[in-house]
Amino acid sequence: MSTQATGTLLVTGVRPYGEGDPVDILVIDGVITEIGTGLEAPAEAERVDGGGGIALPGFVDLHTHLREPGREDTETIRSGSAAAALGGYTAVFAMANTSPVADNSTVTDNVWRAGREVGLVDVYPVGAVTVGLEGTQLAEMGMMAAGAAAVRMFSDDGKCVHDPLLMRRALEYAKGLDVLIAQHAEEPRLTIGAVAHEGPTAARLGLAGWPRAAEEAIVVRDALLARDAGARVHICHASTAGTVELLRWAKDQGIAITAEVTPHHLLLDDSRLTTYDPINKVNPPLRETSDNLALRQALADGVVDCVATDHAPHAAQEKCCEFAQAKPGMLGLQTAVAIIVETMVTPGLLDWRGVARVMSERPAEIVGLTDQGRPIAVGEPANLAIIDPDTSWVVRGRELASLSDNTPYEEMTMPVTVTATVLRGVLTARDGSVTR
Repeated sequence: MSTQATGTLLVTGVRPYGEGDPVDILVIDGVITEIGTGLEAPAEAERVDGGGGIALPGFVDLHTHLREPGREDTETIRSGSAAAALGGYTAVFAMANTSPVADNSTVTDNVWRAGREVGLVDVYPVGAVTVGLEGTQLAEMGMMAAGAAAVRMFSDDGKCVHDPLLMRRALEYAKGLDVLIAQHAEEPRLTIGAVAHEGPTAARLGLAGWPRAAEEAIVVRDALLARDAGARVHICHASTAGTVELLRWAKDQGIAITAEVTPHHLLLDDSRLTTYDPINKVNPPLRETSDNLALRQALADGVVDCVATDHAPHAAQEKCCEFAQAKPGMLGLQTAVAIIVETMVTPGLLDWRGVARVMSERPAEIVGLTDQGRPIAVGEPANLAIIDPDTSWVVRGRELASLSDNTPYEEMTMPVTVTATVLRGVLTARDGSVTR
């Protein structure tokens, strides 16, 4: 097992959580040792001028597709880690739908080791729930959890664990292993051929509709299965107002259910489909404005627990084709915090402490990370994202760190900029470039 790198660093002129006057943060060997003004640092310390920006705990993404192994033409652990660091992330969870599928400890341990070698973010592999994502046989969850990667979350994301008996068994095993099952909530019999949200827009455009009920049926089913198993279940990329109400009901019943929402499901709606541009095709599909608004309020209220990007790189040929044939998914790591500011902070639904809660603290709590999502305080690990709230930037896909450029935000202006990211006192990104 490789040793995690730590650094000695002085960050000057930042406002933790956007509060009060600017202060300095001194980091020795990866730990915050002092917060105040006019701090002195050892000669070997690296220095970062925060410029009066906002300091937040480094972000944690529970839902990232890094495509390695198997699709290194679209993304690698290195390029995805770079995108994450530039977006203010210090930890990401890499989904299992790779080639080969991450359904055994050989694959998950290799992903973990590759992430450690890159060292820009902590890369945690997500193990598959079923062998080959085929939904017929449980994968080696225990061996993956016991491996070097110590896998703590399992998901067939991209596919739903649709067999209720198999999902029940997975939850029972997960309880015994103290790990989390993350479900891609989609009743597949309701989405055969579906490519767009089932509503007036899809009907007008002649696109096969994806009903809200396909998601909501699995959410309530898995809530009940988790209740009976005494296990935890996590709902990936919640997308409908109905899902919000079901989550609220389940939590009121004391069921151990959590959920994430993506930035694109907070900002974008199915009116984007009128151009038939597959850049807007995603799974689950972009819904209606009423769903956007319900999800925003749910995130503010804590009914939806956290933000996850579902960062999904695709090659040009997988998007430059007929809408129905295009791969679903879009980039998200470098634009996430800016979209959360636009949809949640600017309207007054969240303050900067709220941003820290939904992008760092809650996701770390959900998967049991003890060294991420921690407060900015003396004695805590120095995992930090420095935000300039007054500097905007324009999204251009080819300028992003990902090997792919399938962003739906092309030429959109993002309202804030990540100026620096720190992982255990090591500067990983500064002024738009990674440092290692």
